[in-house]
Amino acid sequence: MIDKMPITPKGYQKLEDELKELKYKERPAVIQAISEARALGDLSENAEYHSAKEKQALIEGKIAYLESALGSAEIIDPLKMSGDVVKFGATVRFVDVETDEEKTYQIVGKEEADLEHGLISFESPIARALIGKSVGDEFVVSSPKGNREFELLSVEYK
Repeated sequence: MIDKMPITPKGYQKLEDELKELKYKERPAVIQAISEARALGDLSENAEYHSAKEKQALIEGKIAYLESALGSAEIIDPLKMSGDVVKFGATVRFVDVETDEEKTYQIVGKEEADLEHGLISFESPIARALIGKSVGDEFVVSSPKGNREFELLSVEYK
């Protein structure tokens, strides 16, 4: 049995777009490159052919992976959620009790996590520590530098 993996509508759309790009643009382009390289003759010493075949294998692997991820996706729309308890899809703002440094993240599916854009996987240590907490709660996250204590400042579903 395949477990359903939570994902936001934006994350699902991003995976769908990537799959379409691979299937309808990159796959035909690599097939064309293989055909052109094959026309050059001796395949045993044809670097273009071997390179294109390698790229084709990577593309096919990524397509299979994305199809599997989309097939097991459970879309959870944060816009349809509310409350002040942290759940999947929440955008949270919290402060490091020791340094007063504030952070804001949205808790998303593992396929859409992107720390640079403030998206953290629900499986990450910070998200696991946050889920179930309410505004004002303090929580501890273990890190390589030791335990760090934070206070939850806000929870939004947007």
